[in-house]
Formats: sequence, structure tokens, C-alpha cells
Amino acid sequence: MVTTDEPAREVSRRARPLPPGERRAALIAATLPLIRVHGAEVSTRQIAEAACVAEGTIFRVFPDKDSLIDATVDAAFDPASALARLREIDPALSLADRLTEAVQLLQARVAEVVSLIMALRRRPPAPGAGPDHRGEQDDAIHHAVVTLIRPDRAQLRVPPAEVARLLRMLTLASVMPWLNDGKTLRARQIVATVLDGVRKRETPEC
Repeated sequence: MVTTDEPAREVSRRARPLPPGERRAALIAATLPLIRVHGAEVSTRQIAEAACVAEGTIFRVFPDKDSLIDATVDAAFDPASALARLREIDPALSLADRLTEAVQLLQARVAEVVSLIMALRRRPPAPGAGPDHRGEQDDAIHHAVVTLIRPDRAQLRVPPAEVARLLRMLTLASVMPWLNDGKTLRARQIVATVLDGVRKRETPEC
């Protein structure tokens, strides 16, 4: 008599029950890398396989694929994770090291967002648009960078807020392929440029 464990395998492939919020988050997490590869052409079957769920599970959480893609874009633009990591940077580090870590975090975030925009060929959401108040959260990121700078205010010729603004502008440009000629600036280069400038220091006369 031939036996098979196919039913057992089928059961193992079924997703364990999750609360609605967790299931939504799991589907979004599975969708994000697929969008970067396939853009808006990603199929719900591909998403279901990546999330280890039946295809119908998607439509019990989202009304259609476009809704899932929109939710994934919103999640990718949400700066809450970057903000939390900025606040974890060790304040005992030197100013240059603190800012280098901050720029590395922000470069990774911008690169992820840019890849998503390019894959979907869509504009980024307007600051402050939507229920998650992205504009306010972006302000929070700015203030988190200012907080990293403020203990060394006495070393600076400009206010910490201006240093933070310059850092964020260079960070944004550093990962935009149409702005940097394909030459990504390293985080430490950006920090050194902002803190020290590019002009040679004059040797003081004796």
C-alpha cells in the first residue's frame, strides 16, 4: 500500500491564523521586495507564495491588489523606523561618528524609497499627506538629527538646525542616480564636507 504525506505538507503550507493587523503587516512585508523586482505587474499569486498564504487570504485583508500596493508604498515611506534608529545612536560618540551613523541610516532609507518609486514609476506622496502625517514625522527626523548635533554647538559657525538641513540635502542627493552622476557619496564624505567644507585652510603666519 502506497502512503503519502501530501495532506500533511498541505497543512504545513497553510498560514497560521494571525490577528488582522499582523496579517496585514506580513502581506505588506512580502509585497515590498516583489514590487522592487516586478513593479506594479507583481501578481497576487506571487505575493501569496512569498507570504506563504492562499491567494484568497490577500482579498480578506485588502479589497484588491492596488490597495495592497498602496499600503506597501505608505509603509515604505513611513519614517517611524528610521526615526527610532536615529534616537538609538550613542550620544557618547564623537560628532563626526554620530552624524556618519545618521547619514548611513538616512541613505539606506532614501535608497529604499527611490527604488520603490522607480519600480512603480510614481511620484512620492506629498509631505503631510495621508493619515500617518508623514510631514510631521519628517520634521521629527530633522529634530532627531538636530539633537545629535546640539551637544557640539560650540564647534559650529551655524546653528545645528542648518547643519542638519545641509546633511539631509546632501544625503538625499547622494543616492539619487540622476543627481550624483552615478557616484554615491559615502556617509563619512558627506559629514566631512558639511563639518569641514572643501576649501583648504590657510596656514596661519608665525
